[in-house]
Amino acid sequence: MVFWRRKPRIHYYAPAWNEAAMLPFMYRHYAPWVDRFVIFDSDSTDGSVEMLRRLPKVEVRRLEWPYPDSTADTLRHMANNCWKESRGNADWVIVADVDEFLYHPDMLGYLGRWRNRGVTCIPALGYEMVSDSFPAPGEMLAATRRLGFQQRLMSKLRLFRPDAIAETNFSHGAHVAKPTGRVVYPKVDEILLLHYKWLGPEYLIRRHAAMETTRRAVDIANNWSRHYDIPAEKLKADLNQMLAGAVDVMALGDVAWRDHRQERWWHKKRKKKAAQPA
Repeated sequence: MVFWRRKPRIHYYAPAWNEAAMLPFMYRHYAPWVDRFVIFDSDSTDGSVEMLRRLPKVEVRRLEWPYPDSTADTLRHMANNCWKESRGNADWVIVADVDEFLYHPDMLGYLGRWRNRGVTCIPALGYEMVSDSFPAPGEMLAATRRLGFQQRLMSKLRLFRPDAIAETNFSHGAHVAKPTGRVVYPKVDEILLLHYKWLGPEYLIRRHAAMETTRRAVDIANNWSRHYDIPAEKLKADLNQMLAGAVDVMALGDVAWRDHRQERWWHKKRKKKAAQPA
């Protein structure tokens, strides 16, 4: 049951560079409940900009580079600031990467319940999703690519109320956030973040190789995003190992928190009494 008097207004923000392969799956996942998409493109050459401009509710902007020697710093700046224009215009904002899918079996009902209880920040439990092949056109990945495993680094704050939050203070990659303002987390962590990158060896290797070329001088000097330099053979071996140990994440539904034992950075901000679901 949804407790909103009206459907909540939800805005989505993401950076993109040559994401033509993943964008249709992202849009298909979010379009039923997101009202506005803003995609910051970084000079894509694969037709993804033209694809986005044909989609309803989507605005494409050119990514600005306040840190020309660092992709990581530039993306961090974007994530910490792009959503602020939604204050007064959206009930919730999503700030994510194109391959990060927020999931709950009743997303609008869930957001309505916690909105009425004063919740303003909803971190998601991270899962690395794996597949032995890239999905076919038209698939809904949360329904058809269900295998994955818990991944602490993918447990992120990607969903929050823009009117309540002053600053998000994301780290590089948004693996941690230190939001300020009226920060209220739900007592039970039910939203999942499904990271769809390990989708068959061909796509994985090709994407890593492409992303390695985006690292700039400061990124290289600080070893930021160095995982993109992993050799192809090791990527294949890692994928096979992950597939062998993966579980049906979607079968966990809205009680995934019961089995998600990895540390969650936002629990450190709570009183001990509220750190675990009742």
